[in-house]
Amino acid sequence: MSARPAFSRAEPDTRRLSLIAAAARVLAREGVAGTSVRAIALEAGVSPGLVGHYFAGIDALVAETYAHVEAQVAEAIDQALEQAGRDPRVRLDAFVTASFAAPVASGELLATWIAFWSLVRSRPEIARQHDEQYAAFRARLESLLGECGLAPARRRHAAIAITALIDGLWLELCLSPQAFSAAEAGAIARAALDALLR
Repeated sequence: MSARPAFSRAEPDTRRLSLIAAAARVLAREGVAGTSVRAIALEAGVSPGLVGHYFAGIDALVAETYAHVEAQVAEAIDQALEQAGRDPRVRLDAFVTASFAAPVASGELLATWIAFWSLVRSRPEIARQHDEQYAAFRARLESLLGECGLAPARRRHAAIAITALIDGLWLELCLSPQAFSAAEAGAIARAALDALLR
């Protein structure tokens, strides 16, 4: 009976993604304080040296993990928009309520985001990513609001307000899923959109 190797081999892109996924799991479970090259390597089943081969230190890996997680959220929203069809209001509703469904509404994703948010004040790269991500989200929302007929002068503030509402509902839904349902969160968000678009 042959012994199983301690570490497995994989294609570079696959290995890189597996390290990012491991970093996201460690961040979600341990927070920033418990996230290290060694912890991520252990989670991924590789040597710490292999992590160093793919990433120039823990900061670079965390920054790429943030970008990857944000891309997954954006992909979920894109899918919701694609399924919504062409009606501008249906698309706006889909964009706003996509955050209340899997895979975006999850306790694990919440824990990962909390870890990222805790770094915004201390890591310029994470702060930049955070600013860019929220700016892109609001820009898409402004565009959808415009397609629904909201006057240009009102779009920016409306996008800020709706983004804050989405974040608040998403946060509460992930923290206390028994308090209200995703359907209720969606209804609250749609009512706010109705008020804005009147």
